Amino acid sequence: MLKELIVRTRSYRRFFQDVPVSMEILREVIDLARLAPSGSNLQSLRYLLSNEEEKNQRIFETLRWAGYLKEWPGPNEGERPTAYIIMLKEQKQPVFWDHGLAAQTILLGLTERGLGACQFSNIDREVLRAELRIPDEYEILMVLAIGKPKEIVVLEELDESGNVRYWRDEQGIHHVPKRKLDDLILEI
Repeated sequence: MLKELIVRTRSYRRFFQDVPVSMEILREVIDLARLAPSGSNLQSLRYLLSNEEEKNQRIFETLRWAGYLKEWPGPNEGERPTAYIIMLKEQKQPVFWDHGLAAQTILLGLTERGLGACQFSNIDREVLRAELRIPDEYEILMVLAIGKPKEIVVLEELDESGNVRYWRDEQGIHHVPKRKLDDLILEI
């Protein structure tokens, strides 16, 4: 059951823009992240939530979509996220591995609710900070773009070329190559 949830937890980049994500759901997945382990139990992560169209548009403009799909500028109107979570940390606190644990926990919680997301670290942070008036005491770690997935993402075995780049076929299906288990485990 957990493996199925993990397999369904993909990076989605196109959404049903007419399907809103409630603030209640955003708060529920942050509550899950709150319960995740935290280095030295510092709990230094903070979150900005958005499910408002105007604010969403300002966040959308600061994101760099799908680095491997050079010709694709991001989702068209009608396929854009309907919510965002901006993950921050207090500047004075170390972050350890907290943001990775929190992000995966949030993604699993969203998948369980029939939603999906895409994580971004390629962000115009200064513009985002200015647009949302994020205080300097917080570092912007990542943005999660959230919505009801409008695309199919399939996992496939990495071929002999070793190329890990994801790609889309003529039908718009998003393919994600994954290494074989035995290629990850070292015999020393």
